[in-house]
Order: sequence, then structure tokens, then C-alpha cells
Amino acid sequence: MFGRRRKRNEEPAEAAEAVEPTEATAEEAPDEEEVRRVRLEPAPRPDGPWDSSEVTDPSEGRVDLGGLFVPGVQGMELRVEVAGDAIVAATVVLKDSAVQLQAFAAPKREGIWGEVREEIASGITQQGGVIEEIEGPLGWELRARVPVQLPDGKRGMQVVRFVGVDGPRWFLRGVISGQGAVQPQAAGVLEQIFRDAVVVRGEGPMAPRDPIVLKLPQDAQMVPDGVKQEQAAADGAQVSRFAGGLDKLRRGPEISEVR
Repeated sequence: MFGRRRKRNEEPAEAAEAVEPTEATAEEAPDEEEVRRVRLEPAPRPDGPWDSSEVTDPSEGRVDLGGLFVPGVQGMELRVEVAGDAIVAATVVLKDSAVQLQAFAAPKREGIWGEVREEIASGITQQGGVIEEIEGPLGWELRARVPVQLPDGKRGMQVVRFVGVDGPRWFLRGVISGQGAVQPQAAGVLEQIFRDAVVVRGEGPMAPRDPIVLKLPQDAQMVPDGVKQEQAAADGAQVSRFAGGLDKLRRGPEISEVR
């Protein structure tokens, strides 16, 4: 069973009579939401994703992108997102679904996923989207309906899942789109890719939230891609893909029209 929280801007079924709180009450009984948002140490990760120190051979069954080892799956296409001169994210496309992986530096003893969720939710609701916070297979996540413009100029909504896990001095975010965002049977492989990813934080100093820069494998080539993915376009990033034997993308229904 999923744990659910009320959607943003959703009103309670019955409005209770307003009671002016006393100063003592406000001080002694902090808001439950504020308590849950306290920066705690990263939770245990018995099922991953993994730190490089926790895996004997991170390259086994995974693509080496330097700061991130991405699990390989039969029939997938692997894309990278470029910001400036740096590769900052990788996207696995599998049939009609995709999961974007991006790793960031984080404080040594504090998780940041709670406040990152708040920031993502705030940004989407300001754009007119709808957010629901759910405790899913990968922990607390955001399921969003994001407003987009369809090719014919009409307004539509795209369903996207934002997942995240705090690790030792790093944070891994995943963005699941396509059929994997709406159909549990299509999401299973993408969720396992997220769990089995390995993050290489490195020992050098990094400011919290700095992206962990990735690199291309030695035998890979960059091929410009004319198809922009929604999450890359939102960041103003250039989208490219690996060439050399990887299967071509088959796009599925990811955007629904709003009438």
C-alpha cells in the first residue's frame, strides 16, 4: 500500500472551525510537516542505489560514465544531457519509457531529498501543474502532471515521477517519464535501473547540490538528437545520445491533451 498525502491546493472535505492558537501552543507543538522535513542522516539503502565503496566491481553489467555507473538493459538506448561543456545527466530509454539519472554532491550527514522535493513541487505548482507526494517502491516520491504544449499548439499535461535517494555525501535523483510514469508494469525495470546504479562521489571538495560530472565511455561517440526530452528542455540542456549498436528510440504516448 502506498502512503499518500493530499495534493497541493486540495481543500479538506470538511472545514473545521478556525481557532486562534496561543503563543505557547505554537511553540510547543511544531507543525508535523516541519518535523518530517528535518534534515536527518541518509536512511539505509539495503537495495541500492549504491556508493562506489559498497560494490566490488561497479563496471560489471553497467556502463561506466565516470561519476555514475548505469545498469545495462537489453534493448535500451542511453542518452546524456549536456550543460555547457559538462555531461550532467544520463537517460535510459526503454521502449515507451525513460528514466533520467542525475547525481549531486550532498552534506556528509544530512539528506537533501526532503527539501528538494519541496522545491520541485513548488516550481511545478507555480506553472499550473498538479503534485501528489506518495511513498512508493523507491521511497517518498512526487507524481506530477506538468503542463506542456502539444505539437499542434494545444495545451496538454505530461505525467512525470520524481524519485530520489540520499547516499553518503551524494544524492541521486531520477525522473521517470512515458509509460513508466503511469503503468506499474512498465515502471519495474526503470525502478530496478535506479536501484542498481552506482554513484562515484570522489574525495574532492564539492559544494552541496553541485552536479557530479559524468563522462563518455571510451568507445562511445556523441550524436546530436533532434528529439528534446521534457526534463532536459526545462533545464536548457542539449540532448545527445550514444551511437554504436544501441537500439533506436520508439516513442510512446507520454503527453495527454487537455480539452
